[in-house]
Parts: sequence; C-alpha cells; structure tokens
Amino acid sequence: MSKRYFGTDGIRGQANKFPMTAEVAMKVGMAAGMSFQRGKHRHRVVLGKDTRLSGYMIENAMVAGFCAAGMDVFLLGPIPTPAVAMLARSLRADLGVMISASHNPYSDNGIKLFGPDGYKLSDEIESRIEAMLDEEIDIKLADTDSLGRAKRVDGVHDRYIEFAKRTLPRSMSLSGLRIVIDCANGAGYKVAPAALWELGADVVTINDEPNGFNINQECGSTHPESLQKKVHEVRADIGIALDGDADRMVIVDENGNVVDGDQIMAMIAESWSQSGRLAGGGIVATVMSNLGLERFLGGMGLSLYRTKVGDRYVVEHMRAHGFNVGGEQSGHIVLSDFSTTGDGLVSALQVLACIKRSNKPVSEVAKKFEPVPQVLKNVRFAGGKPLEDPMVKAAIDEARARLGTSGRLVIRPSGTEPLIRVMAEADDSTLVEHVVDDIVGVIRELKSAA
Repeated sequence: MSKRYFGTDGIRGQANKFPMTAEVAMKVGMAAGMSFQRGKHRHRVVLGKDTRLSGYMIENAMVAGFCAAGMDVFLLGPIPTPAVAMLARSLRADLGVMISASHNPYSDNGIKLFGPDGYKLSDEIESRIEAMLDEEIDIKLADTDSLGRAKRVDGVHDRYIEFAKRTLPRSMSLSGLRIVIDCANGAGYKVAPAALWELGADVVTINDEPNGFNINQECGSTHPESLQKKVHEVRADIGIALDGDADRMVIVDENGNVVDGDQIMAMIAESWSQSGRLAGGGIVATVMSNLGLERFLGGMGLSLYRTKVGDRYVVEHMRAHGFNVGGEQSGHIVLSDFSTTGDGLVSALQVLACIKRSNKPVSEVAKKFEPVPQVLKNVRFAGGKPLEDPMVKAAIDEARARLGTSGRLVIRPSGTEPLIRVMAEADDSTLVEHVVDDIVGVIRELKSAA
C-alpha cells in the first residue's frame, strides 16, 4: 500500500502546501506522540530544526500536537539531524524529531522521526502513524491535567560537539591542517566550525550566515563550487561541504576536485579494514553507488552489499547483518560505531583522521578507485506512473539488453522530489550516455503527451 504522507526520508514537500502544512504537522505530533507512549513516566520528545523560514511554523505546530498528546517537548533549535538522533538517546527521550528538507531549497521542508534508540522509524511504524493522521483522534488525546510542556534546552550544541570530538582518538590533533568548511547556511553552521577549531585545525568558514532563505542556495554538498573556489583562494588542505541538515557531506581536495560519498566510503573501509575495525566483511551502499567502488572493495577481499535508495535502508541492512560502515554516493555516511544515522561532521572527522595518519595530500589519500562512467539524469514528472507505461518499459528493456552483464541500469522515482531518476553505468561512456538519453527522451515524450 502506497503512503500518502511519508516518503523515503520522512514527510517532505513545499512549505505551507500539503502535506507540509501546520495542520498536518500538528497531527503528526499528536499521532507520533500517542504512538510512543511507553509506561507511566512523563514522556518527552526532542525537537530540532534547520534554518528554513518555515521551521518556525512547523515547529510550533508540532509542539501543539505533542503537548496535546501529553508529551513534554525539549526544543533544541537549529541543530544537525544526527545531533537529534544522539540527543534522543542521551536525554532518554521517547521520540526525536528533525524539521528539515535536507538538501532541498528553502521553500521545502520536512519531518524526520527517530525512535528512542536514535534510529529512523521503520516502514511499519510510519504506516501506523500515517493511518492515524486521517482518523478522528481527539478522543485519544491527553486529559486536561496531563498536557505536555515545552521548553528550550541549553547546551545541546556543546553536547554534540563533544560527542563528535570523542569519535577521534584522544591523542589525535588536527593542527597543521587548513580546512574550509561550507555549512550550507544550514543546521551545522555553529557546531561544525567549532568542533574543527577545538581539535586544532586552522578553520575557514563559508556559508554560515543563514537568513531563512539561503539554506543550500548555491552552496553545500550539492553545490560545492564556492567551496572549490575558497580552497584555491586560501590554499587549504581540504574543503568540507555539509548539506542543510548536516547529515551528509562531500570533500574537496587541495586541487579543488570534489570527492563523493563512494570514494569516502572506500577510504574509511580501507582504513578500518587495515586496523581490524571493519565489521561484516564489507560495507553497505545503495543501488546508486559506482561499480568502481564494488571492484575496489573486491580487490581487498571485501564485499559491497546494495540496498534501495535511502540511508535508513542502508542502516536497516547494517543492523541486521552486523556491518559498521555504510552510506550513499551523495555523501550520507553511516558509521554505526558512533552514530545511528548519517553524520556529516563525524564522517568528515574520520576522513581527516585518515589524512593525518597518512601524512599525504588529500588528492592522494582520497582517490581510491577510478569510477566507472556513470550518467544520472532527472526528469521532472508530477503525477501518474510513467514507469508502468508500455513505451517506457520497452525502452528500459532495450537499454538493459544493450548494457548486457557488464553494466547497470537504475530507474526510480525520487522519494523526496517529483522526479524520475535515470542512472546507467558501464565501461563504455558513449553507450551509457545514449542509453540514458533514450530513456529520458521516452519519458519526456510521455510527459508532453499527458
């Protein structure tokens, strides 16, 4: 059964339009609050957000819903998504909530939910909450004398900074490294530069002045151009770009070249394998990760296990099968020895640890494999099911036949935007381009006809 509200990463959409309205947010607070009542104690939820203007509206609506359900609300303010997951556990909360649309523009917003263990909710629990959203739930709300309270919590940034710093060996310092950090005008704009500076680095910070409208605007992990320019300008050793809620990151080497999540996972996997820390005999990634990563790991006797797109599916496989490194090509890196979800700052610190140990330039340490030619194109398609159209199916079948066993084809609707994503990879770059263009062309023709 398809979901009406939840996608691959919580609920997401344009702010003040269904489903990202104040009414829906309040109902999510009520439904989630009632779903996580566990015993006789005062129930509590930690509630964080990024820097979008609409965060104020969604935050206040959710506070009303949680208080109506009898939950006390601890307001964290702008803070990274992984900090919400961490604080849900350390503050013994019954639920954690992050208000963010991640890498999307300021006009979008979203709601991510975490259980008391700090992990994102399963499909089963999301479906249960979703079923409650269209019910009359007033009769199930808290009695008048059991309503929740809301309060701001001080010191949460310091807690998270100390947590992130402790993921490095106590003796390790980042002194001698000049680091440019691009905060995407988002949730990590205070904590990330502070943590790097406290660890001894020479820190140059950009895009750290959020105004409600400029989150992810030509900056951050999806737009690293300004970071590349700054790395050149200040002759930095490395650049780090977060996204709007700081649960993902990419890096830029000293030459200005972008290093994506696949290379970062390869770097960490190699380091942890050599030190005996890597668990599970490999790593977990998604169907979008490059074939070059799979070949690199195979050369070390390690395996790459793929899941469908979405970091929570990566985490579910890691938990079920005993892995401690996983992630996505986009820069969501999950290191389960430390975190229950993607963490841009913690992942960056592990990369910096590899660089310090090697005493080599980032360009040498971070380039672990030559990527197989890969092309990804997006087609905007709102409404309908184009992938079920006979013409589109025929184009996909033809593309698979042309790629044969030496290539891969992945076509999927985005779980966060009205897009069809078409990705192909193979050693023949010209073939890959033609295959993707042919499928995209058929989908666009279908869109025009509609």
